Amino acid sequence: MNTLLRPQPVINNLSGENALFIVLGINTNPDHSGVIDFLANFSALVRSLTNRFPNSNFSASVGIGSNAWDLLFPDLNKPKELAPFQEIKGPRHTAVATTGDLFFHIRANQMAICYELASILHEQLKEDTYPISETKGFRYFDGRAIIGFVDGTENPEHEIAKEIAYVGQEDAEFLGGSYVFIQKYLHNMEMWKGLTTEEQEKVIGRKKYDDVELGDDVKPQSAHNVASKAHDADGNELKILRANMPFSNPTEGEYGTFFIGYSRSFNITKTMLENMFLGKETGHIDRLLDFSTAVSGSLFFVPTFDFLEDLVE
Repeated sequence: MNTLLRPQPVINNLSGENALFIVLGINTNPDHSGVIDFLANFSALVRSLTNRFPNSNFSASVGIGSNAWDLLFPDLNKPKELAPFQEIKGPRHTAVATTGDLFFHIRANQMAICYELASILHEQLKEDTYPISETKGFRYFDGRAIIGFVDGTENPEHEIAKEIAYVGQEDAEFLGGSYVFIQKYLHNMEMWKGLTTEEQEKVIGRKKYDDVELGDDVKPQSAHNVASKAHDADGNELKILRANMPFSNPTEGEYGTFFIGYSRSFNITKTMLENMFLGKETGHIDRLLDFSTAVSGSLFFVPTFDFLEDLVE
């Protein structure tokens, strides 16, 4: 990758203990200069907070939805695969499509730092945007999902992650950008806890205690780590970079996973979703969906800091 480019830190958004996931809509007024100015200054804002809190594992990125891109940049080209996400309706489960113009992925060891950026962006954008959702994520024990299994096992090493997460020469104008797809899943914990550990392991495809993958002789084709994979025409596995985090409101009985998938091509993520919800490759629907319901689904593009800064030149 061209070292002169400054991609947003999507591959660094995996370390902080706490996170805020904020989705905003853009008001329909004719003047969007306030939003454009904010985006142009976003890198300076991230840099300032990084300098203020140098040992906090702070990172932040902003993604722009398809409709927002058309609204803000009518005279600019558009990333090749940026379009509104279309619902994927399977025989038993649905990957719903929901609206969103701007997505902020904020992560740090201390939630106070996440709130600091969130309060700044609210103050600067409140006249031009409206809130759609705000979710507080946290790192659970040993990096596990709220259902008790280690999450992110399939993520590649740092150098390989760059090749997976960042757009390459296939869309040279947006080199160094990234597609980010987000979903909120709510888990039926009563049903989940009704399974034995062995039954849960067959749903996930891995051992619960030590995260070892189950052998093919005992792992069902409907296991999550089978049904959620995507392959190219030659049978090679295609990967994305996941930045999932648990969220919960225990007294309201809400337990969930905020799924975040970064990729150089959204078609990879889309194929994974089609395999999960439709059983496209294996003929088997992801068994985990019997316990996890998708309540949102939106696609954004995360351009480089260079692209954002050039907006006001």
